[in-house]
Amino acid sequence: MDFLLLVGRWLVDPAHWQGSDGIPTRLVEHIHLSVESVVIGALIALPVGVTLGHYGRFGALAINISNAGRAIPSFGILVIAFQVFGLGDLPIVLALTALAVPPMVTNSYVALREVDPDIRDAARGMGYRELAQVLRVELPLAVPLIMAGIRTSAVQVVATATLAALIAGGGLGRYIVDGLATQDYVKTAAGALLVAVLALATELSLAWVQRLLVPRGIRLLNAPVAARATAFKVA
Repeated sequence: MDFLLLVGRWLVDPAHWQGSDGIPTRLVEHIHLSVESVVIGALIALPVGVTLGHYGRFGALAINISNAGRAIPSFGILVIAFQVFGLGDLPIVLALTALAVPPMVTNSYVALREVDPDIRDAARGMGYRELAQVLRVELPLAVPLIMAGIRTSAVQVVATATLAALIAGGGLGRYIVDGLATQDYVKTAAGALLVAVLALATELSLAWVQRLLVPRGIRLLNAPVAARATAFKVA
């Protein structure tokens, strides 16, 4: 209990909320690294997963490569990238992007494959071209599972971004690494707590974004019967 009180005092200490090593500065650094990595990962993974899922080809290969990517330790990628590119954000972003890609590839592929074939046929019968069919029919139905992959990637990236401090990077991981180096375990615990809170906030924020992106009709289909009845009465 005394240790938790010390951690709480560390967090509310005004000295830790200002300067280059202050919590706001480290938080911005952590968010910047995480957002950049997730966005780059999404730009790589989502087109691949959606395309393969739409056509239903090379899916097993994509998922196997994706699973192999999960098996590669992020720390190993970070060390290799550091040896090649040196200090800076680039090796950190490369390692985090490699971590972000696999869940998004897998989920986007599976999401597109799970779209009802009858719905695909109906879209073709209505004259939809391939791109329009994907954008206007398949993706809205696939959004929940695609967003689940993005949420998984984002939370993993936020948690793993603490490794940036190991190669003189910024972010909340500085408190953990510096605290361990100086045996200041209160600082280490405070840093770990901040990372955990940020990961939780990321999960909740993306869950809210997912709710906004999922069409209302699909939300109603997935809702309990009582909730659906209430929604239809209100409508």
